[in-house]
Amino acid sequence: MDALSSLAAGFEVAFTFQNLFLALLGCFLGTIIGALPGLGPSNGVAILIPLAFTLGLPATPALILLTSVYYGAMYGGRISSILLNIPGDEPALMTTLDGFPMARKGQAGEALALSGIASFVGAFFATWGLVFLAPVLVGVALLFGPAEYFALYALAFATLGGIASRNQAKAAIAAMIGLGISTIGVDAMAGVARFTYNEVHLYSGIDFLVAIVGLFAISEVFLFLEHRGEGGASTSGTKLSRVTAPVSMLKESAGAMGRSTVLGFIAGVLPGAGASLGSFISYTVEKRISDKKGTFGKGDPRGVAAPEAGNNAAAGGALVPMLALGVPGSGTTAVLLAMLLALNITPGPLLFQKNPDVVWGLIAALFIGNIMLLLMNIPMVSLFVRVLLIPPRFLMPAVAMISFVGIYGISGSTFDLMVMVGFGVMGYVLRKLDVPLVPIILGILLGGEMEKSLRRAVQISDGDWSVLLSSPLTIGLWAFAIIGFVAPLIIGRYLRPKIADEPQAEGADPD
Repeated sequence: MDALSSLAAGFEVAFTFQNLFLALLGCFLGTIIGALPGLGPSNGVAILIPLAFTLGLPATPALILLTSVYYGAMYGGRISSILLNIPGDEPALMTTLDGFPMARKGQAGEALALSGIASFVGAFFATWGLVFLAPVLVGVALLFGPAEYFALYALAFATLGGIASRNQAKAAIAAMIGLGISTIGVDAMAGVARFTYNEVHLYSGIDFLVAIVGLFAISEVFLFLEHRGEGGASTSGTKLSRVTAPVSMLKESAGAMGRSTVLGFIAGVLPGAGASLGSFISYTVEKRISDKKGTFGKGDPRGVAAPEAGNNAAAGGALVPMLALGVPGSGTTAVLLAMLLALNITPGPLLFQKNPDVVWGLIAALFIGNIMLLLMNIPMVSLFVRVLLIPPRFLMPAVAMISFVGIYGISGSTFDLMVMVGFGVMGYVLRKLDVPLVPIILGILLGGEMEKSLRRAVQISDGDWSVLLSSPLTIGLWAFAIIGFVAPLIIGRYLRPKIADEPQAEGADPD
């Protein structure tokens, strides 16, 4: 009951005209930022921090503004993923797998409405988790050391074959490409430059935003040019039947939303995992549980609901270690942590005692922001769907322009623009070879942390590699990793011939 009384006091803080206006403004700006390919919540929050200081906002209003941008960007990332097959940010990557096929089948409105509802479910219940379960989940997070994190990342990569491609070998090759790219730059632990070839711009490594925009947006432009405007990345020929999610679709996806909310929240609580891992694990588990007919990747609504609920739940979960331990749970919460420190507020166990108005005012504002985002996104679905009606000859130059302007606006480096084009060429070639792009992005995104976890674990154990199997948690994660890698091979070996024979036995056309 202490939590509820504290939350009631938080609503008193949040229900002021200034804080309500800042929450609405943050939700609106965050949705736009999330929808723009390449920006995402981290950059959106970072861009608006100077605005918060310029306006002279106190700690609570500034946090409400920036966390509303954070949540809004998590909502908005689905828009370009579904409509253009271009993730607005890395957590929205998994939404493209079924969201874009739904749009191509004429279900863009349903996909957008369903993703908005799933985002609300994930974020809303994650906020309740922040209220009640923070102490318990922080205790679970403390069980994860470097060895456990390395096993967790190994589990993520072991299951890539069943997620991104029917071909385990191609998925493995793509993952290795991503992991190789993640090693470029100065070694954070040894201070040695690796694979930089004396190019100063490579010392900081490859920005995953540059890779995402290049592999997805620029490669789509190249595909469009190849077809000379006939097809490619455009979905302007898609028929739009409705702009709401039917009740049957919501019922079908309810289980996916519930399971993904739990998984995403847990992934968000783990420091360093963040929304990307929450989205990935949510899609992975839901595919294993629900994909009985092989519909995932072809426009299954559950493949949209799962990652959207997972990444928004992870966004709420990532606030738990930041507020309770002072450890950022994601890149965006790291930016928020820096802002708190700049305001002379130290996150940690004493934050709830010393600054209860900041903490509970923020949590109350999250509830309000979630409702604002739901009410804002569902009626505006029809406006977002109108993007599909833009002719390809206008749409693709706009995509290219946004990509170039967005990347240059973030880094101010022409070198990054050349790297982005290089990734675009690579993405185009790999797509022609039917090599999945998702493992490459995940390799770039998770590779650095995976390497750090391995090296820290070995250093702590004084070179004893058995530390990787030193706890029941690591053993369990390795067991799941092996099962996740081997299971698709066994299933593919025994079920594919059977599936291939069935149409001929029924006299159906094999194609």
